[in-house]
Amino acid sequence: MTEPDPLRAWRGLAGTHVLLDGFHALKHALRFGADVPVAVTADREAALALADELAPDVRGRLDALLTEVPRAAYTSLVPRPHPTEVAALAVRPARQDHLARLARTPRSAPVVVLDDPRNLGNAGAVIRLAAGFGATGVVTTGTVDPWHPAVVRGGAGLHFATAVERLTVPELPPGPVHALDPEGEDIRGLTLPDDALLAFGSERSGLSRELRARADRLVALPMRPQVSSYNLATSVAMTLYHWSAGARP
Repeated sequence: MTEPDPLRAWRGLAGTHVLLDGFHALKHALRFGADVPVAVTADREAALALADELAPDVRGRLDALLTEVPRAAYTSLVPRPHPTEVAALAVRPARQDHLARLARTPRSAPVVVLDDPRNLGNAGAVIRLAAGFGATGVVTTGTVDPWHPAVVRGGAGLHFATAVERLTVPELPPGPVHALDPEGEDIRGLTLPDDALLAFGSERSGLSRELRARADRLVALPMRPQVSSYNLATSVAMTLYHWSAGARP
């Protein structure tokens, strides 16, 4: 039996395109200009009803994009079927465009740096936060691809709302590095500049020696004694909120 055109298109693009897993990921990607060549759903009527309720601004594009496929076909395309039964493939933004955006100065918002993150869901949550606060971008160091499907799922498709790239510490964009560390100065007495690189280590091992040496300033979040650490996304949220509030000493 010949496979339907959308499924043939999907299988031809799956190795080179970004998986948008779920209605909300597709909605956000479309809002922020993603090029989406194929989108499928196991229940087109339900997906468009969600659009009517939650995303009328992209309803027309979803109507034109979404193709209904059998539920078994949908589940065969994604590693972990989403409750909304929607999935799509998008073109990954050009790396050179992101690098140019990250390097451009002066900046009006910081760059978030995740130093060798290990938890893919946490990395995605940070990208979602960064997009919400209007950060210039999110840079990761280490081995994790920040465009891994699990990271994109955690970010709800908001990778397309900011610049997301993996770099080495020497390749970090220009700007003063304010690195979060328990031994740093209390953030409540500091102003975080718009052109800062806000660097966060992993929950288990903290900042790498290389990133710590690159830091211009160590900054600490207030924390009750005997509490080991905050969740990575929580730390980023508190720091970005402090930056956005423009606190003064």
